[in-house]
Amino acid sequence: MSAGASGMDLCAAVDGDLAIMPGEIKLISTGISVSIPRGFEAQIRPRSGLALKHGITFVNTPGTIDSDYRGVISLIVTNLGRELYVIKRGARVAQMVIQEIVKADIEIVGQLENTSRAYGGFGHTGV
Repeated sequence: MSAGASGMDLCAAVDGDLAIMPGEIKLISTGISVSIPRGFEAQIRPRSGLALKHGITFVNTPGTIDSDYRGVISLIVTNLGRELYVIKRGARVAQMVIQEIVKADIEIVGQLENTSRAYGGFGHTGV
């Protein structure tokens, strides 16, 4: 929607109005398929305005579309808000960002190198 936007808007391809009750999860089609070059992925992210104003987000966020997937992009939408939310056909419901990926070479070792954090776990750094 702007020259500096990194995400492309994805719209709902629903028939009529689709109501999502608080706590409900629904699969919503965007009606589009993409061909992503090898070495890239598409990340599907919620729209911040829908999340803040209505609690509408995705169960698996960010979602990943692999370069070899050719099916229709669908969104696993949930309503974390307190009120019913209605998605209308054509409503902008997600953002798609194309991202370069790096494949790691996995090496099995007997021991990991030590770090200052080591095995502190969640909240160990004071956050």
